This record gives sequence, structure tokens and C-alpha cells, in this order.
Amino acid sequence: MTTRVAVVGATGRLGSQVCQVIEGLPGFDVIARLDSTSDLQDMLGADAVVDVTHPGVSATVVNFALDQGLPILVGTSGWSADRVRGLAQKVDSMPGATVFVVPNFSVGATVQNLLAARAAEFFESIEIVETHHAGKVDSPSGTAVRAAETMADVRKDRGGVVAPHSEQSARGEQVQGIPVHSLRMQGVVASQDIVFGGVGETLTVSHHTSSPDAYRAGIALALEYLISNTGLAVGLEHALGMSTR
Repeated sequence: MTTRVAVVGATGRLGSQVCQVIEGLPGFDVIARLDSTSDLQDMLGADAVVDVTHPGVSATVVNFALDQGLPILVGTSGWSADRVRGLAQKVDSMPGATVFVVPNFSVGATVQNLLAARAAEFFESIEIVETHHAGKVDSPSGTAVRAAETMADVRKDRGGVVAPHSEQSARGEQVQGIPVHSLRMQGVVASQDIVFGGVGETLTVSHHTSSPDAYRAGIALALEYLISNTGLAVGLEHALGMSTR
């Protein structure tokens, strides 16, 4: 049986790659490629949806898919913990509904988040420096937001995070109390350093993406997970069978 997939945001960087992965994945087929001018009705007839649009559009796409009873894989940035909580309420009210939110399809970036969550148990001083290509429209990245939220959750019963002079704009945007510094530059795909400070030492957990090909394995794993599960899940670690805690 072939799973028919509608890709919303198919003409973008990630959307084009998602289509390529699906076309090469046994048991899956792209039946609709939607862009910013498409009517969302064009996704009807699919068995599943992939949303790789923009933060301002994503919620509309997700709600439409849910209302049509379609499982949806969300690769769009902007799904903060607050937005996910609202989404969880809707998913819980719809038995059988499926949403899989993946802030980053890179296996390496996912493992970085898992390692950082463990390190956060031992360090109260934490900052993130993330760099993406100049064309990325949002900052901080969804990957950085997810990492900050995960580490802040670990720290909440351990005295929180210490980030001095947080009122100064040069200290970065505060995400759950963790400063995040975003660079948008030519010549870069994606890079993220999570820096921990302790007494007399620092620890840096780094991940660097040199090619968009790094996302291919994660896209395939996420699609397989989407059609095999129900409910709401956030993070590629679910498809990897791993946990952030």
C-alpha cells in the first residue's frame, strides 16, 4: 500500500528536499505540491501531509489537516512550547489525530539536544550560539528554541539558569531564561554551539551541518513514525526511539 503525501511549502529549500526524499522512499508518493498561492483544499486526497512553510502560516496548515482527519508532519520553525501546548489541547480533543513536530530533521542535531539536556543537569550557566544561511527568515531557529526549552525544563528543579545582564540587547534573546545568539550569514548551512559554564571550566556541545543531505535520513524516519503512531509528538528523538530525559 502506498502512502500518498501532500507537501505544503514544496517549492522552498526544505520542501524541495522533502519531495525528493518521499519520491525515493518505498511505499510513499507525493501526490500534491502546494506553495504559498495554493488552496489548502489541494491537499485533499492525500493520506498524510508535510508542512514546511513559514511560522506565520504553519498553524493554519496544521489546523486544516487536523480538521480533515489527516496526519501531519511539521518541519516549520516557530512551534514554541506555548504554541505546542495549545496544539496538544486540540489533538487531545480529536481521537486518532496525529501531529509530529520536528524542529530539526538532522540526526546529529537531535543527538546534540539529548546530550545538552544531560549536561544541563550539572551547569547553571548556559548560552546558545546558532548560525544559519542568510535566507532563513526566522530567528532564533526552531532547533535553538527547542534546545533552550528542553534545558530550561531540566534546570527548573535545580535552581534555574544564571544569565547575568540579560536586560542588555547584546546578550541575545532570552528563551526560557537562556540567551540565544543568532547569526544569519552567507556560506553557512547550519551550525549550533551550546556552551555550558562551570567553576574553572566550560563545556561546548557543537553540531555543524555542511550539507542539506544531513536531513534526508531524519525526514525518512519522521515519515515512517508519522504513519505508525497517533497523538502529538515533538522532536525527532521519538522516531529514533530516544528520550530527552
